[in-house]
Amino acid sequence: MRELIVAEFITLDGVIQAPGGADEDTDGGFTHGGWTHPYWHDDIGAHFDAAMSQADALLLGRKTWQIHGGAFEAMAGDPFADALNNMQKYVVSTTLESAAAWRNSTLIRDNVMETVRQLKQQPGKNILTDGSSVLVQALAQHDLIDEYSLHVYPLVLGGGKRLYPADKRLNLTLVEASPLPTGVVFMRYRRTT
Repeated sequence: MRELIVAEFITLDGVIQAPGGADEDTDGGFTHGGWTHPYWHDDIGAHFDAAMSQADALLLGRKTWQIHGGAFEAMAGDPFADALNNMQKYVVSTTLESAAAWRNSTLIRDNVMETVRQLKQQPGKNILTDGSSVLVQALAQHDLIDEYSLHVYPLVLGGGKRLYPADKRLNLTLVEASPLPTGVVFMRYRRTT
């Protein structure tokens, strides 16, 4: 059975919104985009390379899928972009008419949680999810997330889209923790059943 791994950049107060750029996601008047940049360390890239080597699919919400597709489709020739572009992608959306904007993408419109359960039953490697705050919270509500792979940043933003649902208890077991020289801590948690 495949596992669903949520890989996120996250602040100490649980915010995952717009880690990569000022205009990445300004929903709700969010003005702190690009908050990860001062904390870059090569180990962050190494963690993502390791996660990608153990996965063969991405599961994303519409907004994250559009942001990633818009960025990586145009970067053909870059090894990381090529890996993402060539990987199978599933986009969850009730508003998209097509998933043709980013190659190797399949649109999931209906019966999302049941479809994810079926994807997890298929043979293959892990399924990765990042960003996608609405989707990730719904997946957590339905106990479909096997692991959280988090880069925890040493800052509090006070507002923004959060990783965890407000009304769901999650029991997790720490399986790895390693601090980086920039103050980021890489942490992996498994869902405790």
